[in-house]
Amino acid sequence: MVTFCSVCYALPVTRTTCLLVFVLVVATSLSAQSLDPNAPAPVRSNNVSGRIAARDLGDPRLTDHYYAFTGTPGDLLITVQSNNLNGDIDVFTAGSLRPLLKLTLYAEIAAPVTKGIYLRKREDLILRVEARSPNDDEGTYRLLFSGSFEPMPGGADIAEAETPATETPRSSGTRRVSSVGARIEEPAPPVTEVAATPTPEPTPEPTPEAKPVETPKESVEKPAEAETEKPAPAPRNTRGRRPAGRRVVTPTKPAPQPSPEPEIGPRLVIETNDGTLINRSMSTVRRVTVENGQVVVMNKDGTINRILLANVVRMSISP
Repeated sequence: MVTFCSVCYALPVTRTTCLLVFVLVVATSLSAQSLDPNAPAPVRSNNVSGRIAARDLGDPRLTDHYYAFTGTPGDLLITVQSNNLNGDIDVFTAGSLRPLLKLTLYAEIAAPVTKGIYLRKREDLILRVEARSPNDDEGTYRLLFSGSFEPMPGGADIAEAETPATETPRSSGTRRVSSVGARIEEPAPPVTEVAATPTPEPTPEPTPEAKPVETPKESVEKPAEAETEKPAPAPRNTRGRRPAGRRVVTPTKPAPQPSPEPEIGPRLVIETNDGTLINRSMSTVRRVTVENGQVVVMNKDGTINRILLANVVRMSISP
């Protein structure tokens, strides 16, 4: 609270100067606010103030403000004074988001409340204000840090370095109404022109030039040589004999194959469940055995028949 001395009321110039100083003190107490938990607003002094605008009737959402500061080993004290706000104030460790403190705000209580945190080591901390106004008036809060509090170093003051936070845009399905239920018209969204992307024209591929076909010299010269070539004279018989004429080759007759032996004696009959029937003379069979669940028939001509024993319906050797 700023009080004016008697000199301020006596001199008009001094009174104006005091009013300007008072406005600057109030302005510097207001800090920038961040709605993004991944980019909290850094706390550069031990005094932080904020405002939360009233939401439309029927909108139950809460407004979140995030701040970042550092705590050193010892007792960290946070004093909270709020006005017309319902919600909570939470303090977490940066990175792991381990909760350290929780303080509830009530719109009916405007008295300041102080709570402390004991820190064993240096910690980077994040403070979240999550609240809303219960009526059409905005809510305010003020945070005062003391004890083992350490402001964030570097940069200008928050009010100069940070931009004011913007409210979360409403969804397309909701309608704004006043506290008495009257509908509030939404402003028309700005029209953005999108330039059409030109379609690239295909580049014609170069046509390969036709090369002249060269006629090989051999193909031209060979017919000329063929025309001038003469048959060579027949060799003379120096011994006084006639040159031998063409030899007549008499084709040789193939040797007659031996006739197969007549099928005599008993016959081997094997009938399977799929209708296959093997009926041959034992004179053409070299051996009949049962191996690995199969009937193996070795014939004298070198062929082998294998039949699954489970498929054999009837097997006999009879005359």
